[in-house]
Amino acid sequence: MRVVEVVPYQTNWPNAFWREAQALRGIFNDHLVSVHHIGSTAVPGLSAKPVIDMMPVVDDIRLVATVEPQLEALGYASLGEYGISGRRFFRKGGDNPTHHLHCYQQANPEIDRHLAFRDYLRTHPRDAHAYQELKLHLARQHRYDIDAYIEGKDDFVKSLEARALSWWRKCR
Repeated sequence: MRVVEVVPYQTNWPNAFWREAQALRGIFNDHLVSVHHIGSTAVPGLSAKPVIDMMPVVDDIRLVATVEPQLEALGYASLGEYGISGRRFFRKGGDNPTHHLHCYQQANPEIDRHLAFRDYLRTHPRDAHAYQELKLHLARQHRYDIDAYIEGKDDFVKSLEARALSWWRKCR
């Protein structure tokens, strides 16, 4: 059974991202356009589930299927699109994941959504704090129910994403 755990920000999260990003560069080679650290572990000071969310952006999403054996050798399990069209999602660590890969082809609008959300939280500490408090509350309330935890965040996250995307577009 997966326990919902939100922990204080860990200073080793950026290093955990960079180590894994290096391995991904070796797998995707010239097809990797960029790789981003996304999600709450990418926001300094923000409490989070201790799972490093990574977003490899590739030049052709069909390539991802060809490198699945190498990703599996690193400990990743493929979960297909996992609810988001155009994404290829992988989880490392089984029931206690350490990393998630959200692979997209360049120009997919989901890329901007993820980057806007991350950068908005990095630059809007009040909203980041409100998000953290909600996550901590939900983790206590739904310690053994990840689906209820995610559902409890849904409305808040959608509202925050809308503000983040509006802010992102003005900044660009």
